[in-house]
Amino acid sequence: MPMDTAMSQLIAGDAQPQLIDNKFSFTEGPAADKAGNIFFTDQPNNKIWQYSTEGKLSVFMDKAGRANGLMFDNKGNLLACADEQNQLWSMSPKGKIKVLVKDLQGRRLNGPNDLWVDPKGGVYLTDPYYQRNYWDRKSPELAGEHVYYLPKGKKELVVVAADLLKPNGIIGSADGKNLFVADIKGNKTYKYAISPDGTLLNKQLFVEQGSDGMTLDERGNIYLTGKGITVYNPAGEKIGHIAVPGNWTGNVTFGGKDRKTLFITASEAVYILPMQVKGAQ
Repeated sequence: MPMDTAMSQLIAGDAQPQLIDNKFSFTEGPAADKAGNIFFTDQPNNKIWQYSTEGKLSVFMDKAGRANGLMFDNKGNLLACADEQNQLWSMSPKGKIKVLVKDLQGRRLNGPNDLWVDPKGGVYLTDPYYQRNYWDRKSPELAGEHVYYLPKGKKELVVVAADLLKPNGIIGSADGKNLFVADIKGNKTYKYAISPDGTLLNKQLFVEQGSDGMTLDERGNIYLTGKGITVYNPAGEKIGHIAVPGNWTGNVTFGGKDRKTLFITASEAVYILPMQVKGAQ
């Protein structure tokens, strides 16, 4: 199937990314709640914003722990990679904060970046090191930049991938069987099988492209970010590219009442793109 034909079966009509607002400093972490409202972060300004299904923007949380990646758990709590103190947070719908992970055996994490919650309620977490100007340290306390798993109800992280240069974007299949992790420094994205205990098996190179954030649609296509959005089918074949204004597209997710709105965080701006397909989750 020609690339343009394949993309025309994903995007609604002749739609192009529509600017919602560009008043931010660096947007990241889009995540949709069960109703389809989308939450995203503006990390330099330390806020979490909400974009409602009615198209209204509002601040969900100020002083948000320098949150980066976000995702909702199956109970409706918003989980956040709280980069300020290198923690993993859970926030109730009313904004009550609970620290799920504060360190790893007494050592601070590099800087939790992105996460995915599996169907059982366990959390996969990428932990690359990006020096922040608001930290009181200039070097990591942990050796290596790893992917961790937090089993449901546990407090201690487990290393599940330790051979990546700088893991960043992460997303899992809706059935909980496969996990995709982008090595942004190695410019590769890998696919793993998820075992019943949450450990990862059968590492496979999925595509020769890294990604900041990423998402999946209901057909199993994966959307990688960076210079716009590049879409690959489940076999790892490139379907096409969505051009997004600006120098860097940080992340992407599906939201809206029907889950057919692609929400795009692109540096100082956020965009929406109407789709024919729904998100995977």
